[in-house]
Amino acid sequence: MEWNKFSMSNLRLINETTATSSASVSATDIFSADFDIYKIVINDIDQTSSGGFINQTRFINSSGSIVTSANYDNALLQIKAYGSFGELRATNQTKMDLMTVITGGAEVGQGTVIYVFNPFNSNSYTFALCQSQQFYAGNGGLGTKSIGVLKQTSSITGINFLPSGNSYDNFKFRVYGLRVDS
Repeated sequence: MEWNKFSMSNLRLINETTATSSASVSATDIFSADFDIYKIVINDIDQTSSGGFINQTRFINSSGSIVTSANYDNALLQIKAYGSFGELRATNQTKMDLMTVITGGAEVGQGTVIYVFNPFNSNSYTFALCQSQQFYAGNGGLGTKSIGVLKQTSSITGINFLPSGNSYDNFKFRVYGLRVDS
């Protein structure tokens, strides 16, 4: 596959979700038969607690229910400019730990991109790749790279984000469908 086929013109904005003062954030009816690959761009995320937290990700099935069965696997690498690297690996969980977030103040920067593969296809597992970068004032940069899978063959139509801290002060993301020209 040629990478030049993934130009910005191949991205179709499907949804933009903004939430404030929320215990979790969901977007439903965003995955369909129209695309096999989706790009989620998170450019505003802040939890009420300060410090570093893992943000948990779950999928929403075609019935509108958040999938909470213990069928998620994931691995996450934390790449810190100010300390040793960290690894998280988990199998048979009720959510995926895809991104770390530094939170709790104006001196924080965050950007995250998640790719979701085959969510609507009920004959395939749903996979996710995530990469994020943050700046933590007084410490430095922190990046994460992660992968995850929902080991369940069901039609997935949405996504749910859940903070490991208290709740979200702000959360904004956009979902794009990736059209591949042949």
